[in-house]
Amino acid sequence: MWFDACARDLPWRHTRDPYAIWVSEAMLQQTRAAVVVEYYRRFIEEFPDLPSLARASEDAVLAAWSGLGYYRRARSLHESARAVMAEYQGRVPSTAAELSRLPGVGVYTAAAVASIAFGERIAAVDGNVERVLTRYLGHEPVPGAARSGQLRLDAMRLVDPKRPGDFNQAMMELGATVCLPKVPMCLRCPVHAGCRTRGAHPAAPARRMLSRKISLALVQRKDWPKSELLLELRPPDAPQMPGMWELPEVKQGREISDSQLLTIRHSITNTNYYVTVYGLHASDHKGLVPAAGERKWVPLVELHNRPLTGLARKILKRLKVMPGYSGAGPSIMIGDVVRDAEKEFESAIFGN
Repeated sequence: MWFDACARDLPWRHTRDPYAIWVSEAMLQQTRAAVVVEYYRRFIEEFPDLPSLARASEDAVLAAWSGLGYYRRARSLHESARAVMAEYQGRVPSTAAELSRLPGVGVYTAAAVASIAFGERIAAVDGNVERVLTRYLGHEPVPGAARSGQLRLDAMRLVDPKRPGDFNQAMMELGATVCLPKVPMCLRCPVHAGCRTRGAHPAAPARRMLSRKISLALVQRKDWPKSELLLELRPPDAPQMPGMWELPEVKQGREISDSQLLTIRHSITNTNYYVTVYGLHASDHKGLVPAAGERKWVPLVELHNRPLTGLARKILKRLKVMPGYSGAGPSIMIGDVVRDAEKEFESAIFGN
């Protein structure tokens, strides 16, 4: 009942197409739903089905994903689409066990797709669900692997056999919108009465963010009848974002304050980058750090088709160079506690 009445209206909740659900789950890993919505719509518009994604080049897939980050997800999704075409005659596997054999498909994604698209009774446990269960069952903080294993067992006991996909989505929704990490809205929680914690719980300290300052160059030239931008390709062995295009870096001490165009902060994993962008003349390549990969002049009209790093895309949009889109064993509580929780959850969330 709670989920039916309070669930956010998200585009992937209007389909049972396993391919579309798979795309959404890949995008939602480590990314908020509000951010994913527009990327999902554009991606599905460009690659409406699994065969179209399998046929596409990697550059085209990365370009469609550009700005969303964690590009390994896009590469894995692309590779898996080709594997499904080759090994399953284009039909997405219907069980979590089969799905988890595909490249880059983890336990959570396999369970989410199998339960939502095919109705398999299996729990999908992401970070939001872990937090809900940890609080509801009153678990003590334990090492990640041990905790996750126990919470998956707890979740399997709770999952509604009649609506497993909706139940998993309801649990994710509860964690994303009510059972928040720092300030949980307990009075709005449909399972508040049975919760052992009723509020924030002890957690490991957040990983400290590192800081780094960098200077980048915006180098444009007119090559009639088109304008072009100098971009650099990250080498294939780069630890982050290999094969993506970015703005070249300016040598330290060669920055010219009068040519400063923009300052911006950008976070990647555990690092905050404080970036200053300078405008350089097309002939002034001596001011650039030697290229680690290929450099190329790219027509501005082709930028949308390039797999740009999220930082490059953000800068180019901000400067209006690129038009924006319209848009140890754990302390556990099992047995009677979990069995009682089954009825409480089903009643509170679905009104059964």
